[in-house]
Amino acid sequence: MVNICNGQSRLRGNMKAVGVRRFGGPEALRVLDIPESHAGPGQVRIRVRAASVNPGDRYLRNGSLGSTSAGPPYIPGMEAAGVVDEIGEGTVTDLCIGDRVMALTMPTDPSGGAYAQYLSLPEQWVARAPAGSTHAEASTLPMNGLTARQALDLLALPARRTVAVTGGAGVVGGYVIQMAKAADGLTVIADAWPEDEELVRSLGADIVIPRGDDFAQHVLRNMPEGVDGVVDAASMGSAAVARSVRDGGGISLLVHEDLHSISPAKLRRRSLNIHTVLVSKHLGDRSRLDRLRLQAEAGDLTLRVARTLPAAQATEAHRLLEAGGVRGRLVLEF
Repeated sequence: MVNICNGQSRLRGNMKAVGVRRFGGPEALRVLDIPESHAGPGQVRIRVRAASVNPGDRYLRNGSLGSTSAGPPYIPGMEAAGVVDEIGEGTVTDLCIGDRVMALTMPTDPSGGAYAQYLSLPEQWVARAPAGSTHAEASTLPMNGLTARQALDLLALPARRTVAVTGGAGVVGGYVIQMAKAADGLTVIADAWPEDEELVRSLGADIVIPRGDDFAQHVLRNMPEGVDGVVDAASMGSAAVARSVRDGGGISLLVHEDLHSISPAKLRRRSLNIHTVLVSKHLGDRSRLDRLRLQAEAGDLTLRVARTLPAAQATEAHRLLEAGGVRGRLVLEF
């Protein structure tokens, strides 16, 4: 479809962003004036209104990812929501100026992360926001939702099989629970601290077990032969969850592990299939974002915002994130 929208501005100037020029703790984050982004061929520009604060954002901020082609300055943020305000020349898209959208971003890419007033991205990285959602709510869906979806897809469990989820009260864990029930027809076991049990049950978990290091033991008390798969949304590690999985089952990890460094006896790997989630593999496939949008509109996915803060308070947001105990996503507003 050829885009017929027009009226986008090409005035050059600066924009506000939040990032770091030198790696460090939350206090290293600064409000920056950087050159304004504009949409090139094949791109749309978003006037960002909300950017979620994800655990992975701290790795760009503190230097764990090292120097990248995106900076300095280094701008964190993996998902955003806002309004389309510019469409690149010759871009073929069904999006129009003024459309409310959500987007996936790659902070290590030259386009930079989501903590910015404007984002210019390939149009396939951008999808319409769920109808009825706020910008803050929509900003919690792209990266977190795609992570949950890929974690389940990698396990490829048929309906009526069993899946266990670590970090059931977290955003990714919560999306996994809801997808496993609504779309995949699985029986779900999820962990929770006592204060989160009601939340995890409300998300659809069939069995809620205590959160802690003895995850596998609690799973086996309920499923003596083991579950068919585990989504390790809390990043406990394959060695901690492997015993809960039956022979031939699978584990989806959100963080890459060097499995060769773990002894077979400790991992108890047997014939387990161990996968690492890598959302970047699906960049350019907007149909996946559209599927998430439809699930949110149908009420199958709950968009959970813990708190919104002005972008200038990004340091406080990262301190809250690192302190733990946040339920839902912290969101920066621009």
